[in-house]
Amino acid sequence: MSPEELKIKGVSSWPIWTKEVSRFDWTYAGKEECYIIEGEFFVETDEGTVQIKPGDFVIFSDGLKCSWDIKSPVKKYYNFP
Repeated sequence: MSPEELKIKGVSSWPIWTKEVSRFDWTYAGKEECYIIEGEFFVETDEGTVQIKPGDFVIFSDGLKCSWDIKSPVKKYYNFP
């Protein structure tokens, strides 16, 4: 996502979430959009594993069941549209 698109969406005004190196299971109870500021992690689902890193814009769908494997501390903007 370009800097202009991030500005249009107002990403810099979204709340920030942080998490230390860890591994945990998660189920999304709503659609979440997020923009990764810092850190690196893998999200594992039944469909496969995706690496996520700074600069990535990610949309997690409502009801998604996954495991997070955080390799370096994460800092992200997040939004529940």
